[in-house]
Amino acid sequence: MAKAYLGIDVGSVSTNLAVLNEAGEVLAGLYLRTRGRPIEAIQDGLREIAGLLPPGVAIAGVGTTGSGRYLAGAMVGADVVKNEITAHAVAACMMVPGVQTVLEIGGQDSKIIILRNGVVVDFAMNTVCAAGTGSFLDQQAARLNIPIEHFGELALKSTNPVRIAGRCTVFAESDMIHKQQMGHPLPDIIRGLCEALVRNYLNNVGKGKEILPPVVFQGGVAANVGIKAAFEHYLGMPVVVPEHHKIMGAIGAAQLAAEEVARTGRTNFKGFAVAELEYRTRSFLCDGCPNSCEIAEMYEDGRVIGRWGARCPRWDVV
Repeated sequence: MAKAYLGIDVGSVSTNLAVLNEAGEVLAGLYLRTRGRPIEAIQDGLREIAGLLPPGVAIAGVGTTGSGRYLAGAMVGADVVKNEITAHAVAACMMVPGVQTVLEIGGQDSKIIILRNGVVVDFAMNTVCAAGTGSFLDQQAARLNIPIEHFGELALKSTNPVRIAGRCTVFAESDMIHKQQMGHPLPDIIRGLCEALVRNYLNNVGKGKEILPPVVFQGGVAANVGIKAAFEHYLGMPVVVPEHHKIMGAIGAAQLAAEEVARTGRTNFKGFAVAELEYRTRSFLCDGCPNSCEIAEMYEDGRVIGRWGARCPRWDVV
């Protein structure tokens, strides 16, 4: 049996899965909408990716990342549970050797990662404002009745982009409506929005960071050629969008799992059968000390398999 490694990236908007062979090549990848139901998304993803694997491939390790990494890790029996910064940096180094800057824009947040000689030396995240994220672009595309896949192509048709206030989603939307009422062509408005979102990203997330090439742009928004063009315009350098830009977090998690299993010689992966089990979660406040930690608890077929959220080991599942 050929060995392969599974990575699962559970975010607020998307749940992504990737399977790598021992050479680090992507055998299968999935990009699914989480839709506020991460457990169902993980189970759906496991069922689907199991069907995409070539015959004779066995999962020898699994890693999880993203905001739902602990949940996913408890479900599948993860060998490694890592934050998004580490997972995205690892994947970028795999896909673009020598990368020095990673621009990542997801559904609900955005981040920048600065690497030097393959090591993360600085990073920043923006999780408090939706301006410039995928969900805001989806919202504007729906309002304009334009398929999000065509959003960037329209931006590139602009000959005279208008300036949109991009520091806040509310202001950006009202400014777009104002520009429409003034009669500006749609491509110019969309190009203006793309440039506004990039300015917002560079002024907030990228503020004070030394952005050096090669620059890699990943996350779901990297599919938008209008945003890529705006980054290249403001940075004055080429921006690389990897082939698997949507699932880079999952690719990084899979690679980290491969490294962990190589070190330990075993895996905790429970198998694809977990897709058919029944899971439920609950939370409670711990009154053991003044911290009053909110503890999340996960049950698999009525048995507690994981707890997280504590600042001490009191509630650890042994």
